[in-house]
Amino acid sequence: TAKEDLAIFMNAASGQFFAGESGTELLFRMIRTACVNAPKGARVIGSSIEHPATRSAARRWAGIAGLDYVNVAHSNETGLVTAADYAALMTPDVAVATILHASPVTGMGMDVAAISKAIRAVAPDCLIIVDGIQHAAHGQLDLAAYDVDGYAVSPYKVFSRHGYGIAWISDRLSALPHDMLIGAPATGWEFGTRDTGSYATLSDVVGYFEWLGGEVSSETSRRGRIEAAGRAIHAYETHLTNTAINGTGNLPGLRDMAHVTILAGADNPAREGLVSIVVDGIASEEAVAALNAQGIRTHTRKADHYSGNVLDPLGLPDCIRISFCHYNTEAEIARMLAAVKELAPSA
Repeated sequence: TAKEDLAIFMNAASGQFFAGESGTELLFRMIRTACVNAPKGARVIGSSIEHPATRSAARRWAGIAGLDYVNVAHSNETGLVTAADYAALMTPDVAVATILHASPVTGMGMDVAAISKAIRAVAPDCLIIVDGIQHAAHGQLDLAAYDVDGYAVSPYKVFSRHGYGIAWISDRLSALPHDMLIGAPATGWEFGTRDTGSYATLSDVVGYFEWLGGEVSSETSRRGRIEAAGRAIHAYETHLTNTAINGTGNLPGLRDMAHVTILAGADNPAREGLVSIVVDGIASEEAVAALNAQGIRTHTRKADHYSGNVLDPLGLPDCIRISFCHYNTEAEIARMLAAVKELAPSA
C-alpha cells in the first residue's frame, strides 16, 4: 500500500502516515496538538528561517496554550540555522520545537538530525515537528536518523499532485489527545474520506525513486535503491547549482556577473537545488517576466508574509528564485545564464 511505500521512502520504522488538506494544514494540526498538550508555562522553540506554515502555527498556539515562544535567529550570511544556534537558547522546559528542513527562499538545507540531537540533549521529551516541504524533492529522507515526532510534505512538490498533504507522526504524538471523532480509534488522525487516487500517485513517486536508484547503482533492496537515488539526485543537483554559480563554457556564472547578487553566499555547501538572486536596476518581477518569456521558468519571492522573514533583514523588497531539479540539464543552465547576462543595465 501507499503507506507501506512511504515508510520505505522515508525510512520510518514506527509511527504512522496520514493525509490531510495540505502540508501547511498538517503542520498546523501537529503543532496545535503538541502545544495544547504541553505543560502550562512551558516553552516552544523555532527559528526565524522557517516558512510561515510552522512559525505561524507555533506562535499562535503557544499564545493560546499559555506557552512562551523562543525565536532562534538564522544567519543572514548563510541563509540557515544550526544546531549550535538552537543549543544556545535551549532550556529543559522546552516542550515543543519546530525545524525547517530546507528554505524555499535561500535554498539551504538544515541539519535536522543535529538540531534534534541538540534539542533532546537539554529537553529529551520535547515534541519536535519538521517542515519537510521544500526538502522532500531533493531525494534524501531518513526519519530513523532524525529522532523527531512529526514531519510534513506537500506531494505536489515531490512529483505528485495538488489537493492533499502527507504527514508522518511518531507513536508518542499519535497517542496524544487530538482533534478526532468521539468513539473513533484513539490513534486515528485522518479526517473524513481521503482520496485514494492521491495515495496511488504517491506509490508511483516512490516507484520512480526505486527505478532511478536501480539505474544509478547495483542496489537490490527497495530502501537501498531509494537511498542511491537520493545520493545521485543530491550530487547532480549540486553540480547544476555549481554550474549556475560558476559558469559553463564561455558563459560567466552568476557570481561573476557584476549586476547579480546571490543570496546566502556563492560557496554554501548547504545549498539544495536552488539559487536566489537579485539583479541590479530591475525589479525581480520584471526580470522573472523577461526570463519566463524566453521559456526560462523562475519565480519572484517578495518580502511578504511568505518570505519577508528572510528578505526584510537583507533590506530586499524581492528576489528571483531559480529552482533546479534532477531532470534539468547543463544546456538549460547555459540558456538561463545567457538570458540573465542580458539583464545587465548596460546590455
